[in-house]
Formats: sequence, C-alpha cells, structure tokens
Amino acid sequence: MTALTLPAVPVDGGLSRYFREVWSFPILEKQEEQDLAISWRDNGDTEAAHKLVTSHLRLVAKMAMKYKGYGLPVADLVSEGNIGLMKAVKKFDPDLGFRLSTYAMWWIKASITEYILKSWSMVKLGTVASQKKLFFSLRNLKGRLNILDKGELTLDQARQLSDKMNVSSDEIIKMNRRLSSRDMSLNAPLSVDEEGAEFQDTLVSATPTPEYQVAEAEEFSHHSSILRRVIETLPDRERDIIVERRLKGDPKTLEQLGKIYGISRERVRQLEVRAFDKVQKAVTEAVAAENESAV
Repeated sequence: MTALTLPAVPVDGGLSRYFREVWSFPILEKQEEQDLAISWRDNGDTEAAHKLVTSHLRLVAKMAMKYKGYGLPVADLVSEGNIGLMKAVKKFDPDLGFRLSTYAMWWIKASITEYILKSWSMVKLGTVASQKKLFFSLRNLKGRLNILDKGELTLDQARQLSDKMNVSSDEIIKMNRRLSSRDMSLNAPLSVDEEGAEFQDTLVSATPTPEYQVAEAEEFSHHSSILRRVIETLPDRERDIIVERRLKGDPKTLEQLGKIYGISRERVRQLEVRAFDKVQKAVTEAVAAENESAV
C-alpha cells in the first residue's frame, strides 16, 4: 500500500490529543465504506484507502488500550495496531459482504499481540497457539481470583489456576514467570518438580516449529469446520446453490442452476443472496464469540 499520511502517534506522552484527533474522523456508513473499498481495490485510489484507514483508527485505539497492562507503551501498541489496520485495508474484499471493522479486528489484534510476544523477552521463545492464549488469559484470570500480578505463584495458586484453565500447574508457573519478568535469567529453574531443568532449555529456533505449523493448520481447519456446519443448516436448495456458486472452483451460472431447479435466473440469485446472508451472519457471530473468549 502506498504510504498514507496518518495522525502521528506521539512518542512521549500526548496520547490524549492523539485520541481526540482520531475520534474526529467520521464513521463510514456501510454503502460509503463499500464504495471506497471497491475504488481502492479496482482503481488503487489512495484517497479512498486513506478514508478507510482513518475511519477505523479509533478501533485500533480501543483495542490497544485492552493490552496496556503488559508493560509496553500504549503508543507502541497503537502504532503496531495501525500497521495491522493498513494490512487489513489492503487485503479487504468488499464483495464478501462483511464490514471492514469485522475483518480488521483480526489483523489489528494479530499485530498487537505478536508485538507484545516479541517484546516481552530479550530472547524469543517458541509459542504455539495454545500458549499464546495462555499468555493473554493468565493475567485476566489472576485478577478475577485476586492473585497478585507480581512475583512467584504458590503451589496452591498454581493448582487453582490450573483447574480453571485446564492447563498443568507447571505450564502456569512457567508462563507466570514470563509475565513477571521480561529479562529472566537463562539459568532460572523451570519448576520445583523439574530438577536441573532451566529456562534456557525452552529456547528454540526463530523458524516456525512443527508444533506451531500444526496449530496453524488446526486453526484453519477449525474455521473451515464452522463454515461447513453453518452451510449444513441451510435448506437443501439454498445449500446446493451457495456451494455451486461460491465454493466451487468452476461455479455454475445463474442460468445453469435455473434450468436444474426449474426456476428463473432471478429466483436463483435471490436464493443465493438469502443463503449467503444466513451464512455470513452465523459465521460472523461464531467468529466474534471466539474473539471475545480469546481476549
């Protein structure tokens, strides 16, 4: 994407003024957003892209504030979130029918959380999807259980958290140590039960591990299964039409489907739109629910 001129995120203080500035950009109506996205995608209209980005800067600010408890400057979180937003605008497909905010949330969150994970320790740790969730859920749960956010956990506290999160006590203790100190000694013991095992034993190559690749594949498979389950709930004719029109590599035309079902091209189009609306609503609700639980 061509460089866009955005409000500068202040390096030292001044966030209040920045927030006032981004809140001054108007929220786009659905049709206006659609028109701008098409203009950017089809014509490379940078002014349209600028409007799409600036109208969602407040979304970045809101999401960044949710992660301010991790000891990193909010300005840095906002800057990373803005990068995620611009990536989302670049890849956004208005033909799918979703609002940009729904799509952009994933890119913004990914940019912020990846920055936190990379910044948390001087030494990069291998982190699979399940440990990412543990990293961002542990502090939340400690707060709800009135467990102090600093210092070593007692065995009772570790077991209490383990029961709530369905994760072993040792994994809880390891992750809590990572949360409690970015610059942990490489020779720090991992747990009282692992004699001789040290923190440096967890260090891995920066390249993706097989476990990470498996986790990514499992996540993709999970989202695909959501789509399949939703499609299975449709009436037979609507299901067949949405599959033939949207999910096949060589989709059938409206006229071809009209002949198969003995209905007009317009009726096929109406059934396709109705089926797509149902799928879009159900998938959006499922994704939103997962996004809330992950935070």
